[in-house]
Amino acid sequence: MRACETERAQEREGAHEDTRRTSRRVSELVDQGLVARGEMEALERVAERFSVAITPDLVDLVTPGDPNDPIAKQFLPSKRELRILPEERVDPIGDDPHTPVKGITHRYPDRLLLKPVHVCPAYCRFCFRREKVGPGSEVLSREELAAAIDYVRAHEEVWEVILSGGDPLILPPRKLAEITAALAAIPHVRILRVHTRVPVMDPGRIDAAMIAALHVPDLTTYVVLHTNHPRELGPKAREACTRIVDAGIPMLSQTVLLRGVNADAETLKALFRELVVLRVKPYYLHHGDLAVGTGHFRTSIAEGQSILRELRQNLSGIAQPTYVLDIPGGYGKVPIGPGYLGPEGEDGRRTVEDPWGRRHVYPPGSGKTGG
Repeated sequence: MRACETERAQEREGAHEDTRRTSRRVSELVDQGLVARGEMEALERVAERFSVAITPDLVDLVTPGDPNDPIAKQFLPSKRELRILPEERVDPIGDDPHTPVKGITHRYPDRLLLKPVHVCPAYCRFCFRREKVGPGSEVLSREELAAAIDYVRAHEEVWEVILSGGDPLILPPRKLAEITAALAAIPHVRILRVHTRVPVMDPGRIDAAMIAALHVPDLTTYVVLHTNHPRELGPKAREACTRIVDAGIPMLSQTVLLRGVNADAETLKALFRELVVLRVKPYYLHHGDLAVGTGHFRTSIAEGQSILRELRQNLSGIAQPTYVLDIPGGYGKVPIGPGYLGPEGEDGRRTVEDPWGRRHVYPPGSGKTGG
């Protein structure tokens, strides 16, 4: 079954009360007043290369005509995507060199990605897999999925399996349940991590059947929500998160630092605080990957570090994510947050900077609290 047919079948099987359709064509976006008719030709060129889709729930969050709308910037195509920079890559984080079996990415010894599907309810304009996801992308066949799970079974060092894609929660609950049950039957797999934007993109999918598919005996499941702006956490998204957490499934979050969307301390502070209120622990803040046509979203690392310094001053520790860079070429993620510790001197002492930029000596002199 082709991916576009899979999407339609999943929409039918996972149907909920909202009967509106996902918008997949530039002409549909024009008709809804979401993009200007005068940009249609350029946006059609964008859509020829990078998949376009925005769900009714996301459309409800957009303020039409607002050039700075954070939801529109994330999901509506822009002619700026046609500008390709020399450093940008089709595979920016290096999945391909670490793909021993179709559907598996194994970069770290104790954990791996299982990608059963390469479609999503909607398509982020900054996606690092934007060249691989969308209608027409491959979906693992039953035989390919079995081979991927056999790979997990054969590698006893694998303690954690991360369901990714695409978005694994676009799968019908019965199919997801088959996958989670197969993983739960592998003794050395103890942790299942599910990376998803469904609670934001299409929250009605998080129903009792989906919760049951995620709640697997003998397997500890974490749901990691990708969300970038507090406006995404509308009533429906909040209800979806509450259903997951109330079922005993802990949630984490990951966020991408995006110029024009959330690249300021106040926006991120509001997002991370609201996530903690929802019992979702902020986990990663990703520096923008070198995905093709996404240069207008990327900040510098120095800008990101400056924002993190500001957050350290007035944001609770439980709301602080780790700022990370996924090194191009498949070399893994590393923390790139600001440093506060100076080099050690000959006397074994060093300077340490507090959240407000004041410097102190550590260890302090006898009876002293600072330097």
